[in-house]
Amino acid sequence: MNMLSNVRNHLSAAPHRSLFLAGALQGVLTVLWWIFDLTGRYGIAGSITGWSVAPTWAHAFLMMYGFFPFFIFGFLFTTYPNWMNGEKVKPQEYVTACLLMAGGVVLFYAGLLTHKAISITGVELMLSGWGIALYVLLRILLTASAEDKRHARVTSVALVMGWLGVLAYLVWLVTGAVLALNCARVAGLWFFLLPIVLTVSHRMIPFFSSRVLENYEMVRPFWMLWLMLACIAAHGLLQCFELTGYLWLADFPLAGCALYLSYRWQLQRSFKVSLLAVLHISFAWFGVAMLLYAVQSLVYFASGNLILGLAPLHALGIGFFSGMILAMASRVTLGHSGRPLELDRFTWLLFLGFQATAVIRILADLIPAIAPMFYVLAALVWLGCFGLWAVKFAPIYWRARVDGKAG
Repeated sequence: MNMLSNVRNHLSAAPHRSLFLAGALQGVLTVLWWIFDLTGRYGIAGSITGWSVAPTWAHAFLMMYGFFPFFIFGFLFTTYPNWMNGEKVKPQEYVTACLLMAGGVVLFYAGLLTHKAISITGVELMLSGWGIALYVLLRILLTASAEDKRHARVTSVALVMGWLGVLAYLVWLVTGAVLALNCARVAGLWFFLLPIVLTVSHRMIPFFSSRVLENYEMVRPFWMLWLMLACIAAHGLLQCFELTGYLWLADFPLAGCALYLSYRWQLQRSFKVSLLAVLHISFAWFGVAMLLYAVQSLVYFASGNLILGLAPLHALGIGFFSGMILAMASRVTLGHSGRPLELDRFTWLLFLGFQATAVIRILADLIPAIAPMFYVLAALVWLGCFGLWAVKFAPIYWRARVDGKAG
C-alpha cells in the first residue's frame, strides 16, 4: 500500500510524468494493434478482424490524437510557466486531464473490439480531458506577465484546432459524414500537429544549440516562422478542397525555409552532442517531407499521377513528429529527473532505429511490390525501438528524482 502511494505521489509530482507515461504506453499499444491488423489483413499471420471503425481511420486517429497529445501536453504544461513566467499547473489539473484522455483511449480500443458506441464514449472522454488541458494553458497564456508570448499563442491556437479535429472525428463516428472525417484528418496534421512541432522547434532548437555549441549564433527569424505557418495553413486549406495539383505552391517555399533553418541552425555541428543531434536530425526530416510533398504535387499538376503515395506523410509523421517527440521527451525526462543531460549510446541507437522506420515506410510507398511486407516491417521496427525506449524511460516517471529534489 505504501509503495502504491509512493508511485501515485511520484506520478503527480510534475506535469510531464503521468502524461509521458500514458504516451509511452499508448505508443506501444497503438502499434501493437496496427501490427495485429496488418498481419491479418495481408494474410501474414492470423485472419482479418472486423473492427467497429475502419482500421485506417482508427490508426490515423490513434496516432494523431491518441499518441502525440500526451507528450505535447506534458511538455507544454512544463514549459508554458517557464516561457511566460506564469503560474504553475496544479497537480489536480494535469492528473485529471491525463486520466480522462487515457481513459478515453482505453474505451476507444474497447469499442473497436465490441461496438462503436463505446469508441464514441471514449472520444467524448478525450475531448473532456483535452478541454481541461486547453483551459489551463489558455489561462496561463492570458494571465502571465511575459511580454513575448508569440510561440505560446501559436501553440495555443493549434491546440484549439486539435480539439476541433477530435470533435470532427466524433461527428464522423456518430453521423458517418465524410466531410467531418476529412476535417479531422486535415486539422490533425496541418492545423494541430505541424504548427505545434514547428513552433516548439523554432523556439527550442536554437536555444538548446546555443547552450552546448561554442561560438553559436542563435538564429530565430520570426518572419520565417510566420511565412511557414502561412504555407502550412495554405496546404491544409488546399487539401480541404482536394486541390492536390496546387499544393506545391505552398510546399516548395515551406521546404526551402525548413532546409534553410536546418543549415542555419548548424545541423552538421550538432553531431558533437547526441542529445542535440536527435533534435536537428528530426527537424531535417521536415524539410525532406515538404520537398517530397512539393514534388508529388507538381508531378500531379503536370501528369495527374501521384508518384509517391503516402511517402511524404510518413516522412513527416515518423521522421519529424515521432523523432521530435522521442528527442524532446528524452531531454525533458533526463533533465527533470535529476539525471545528466546526456544521451547514452543505447538511446542513440534506438533513435537511429526510428530513422530506419521512416526509411522503410517510405520505401513501401515507392516500391509497391514490397509494400505489404514493408508495412509490417516498419511497424515492427517502430515497436522494437519505441518499446525499448518506453522500457528504459517509463520507470523514471513513477520513481523519485535521483538528485533528491522535488518534482
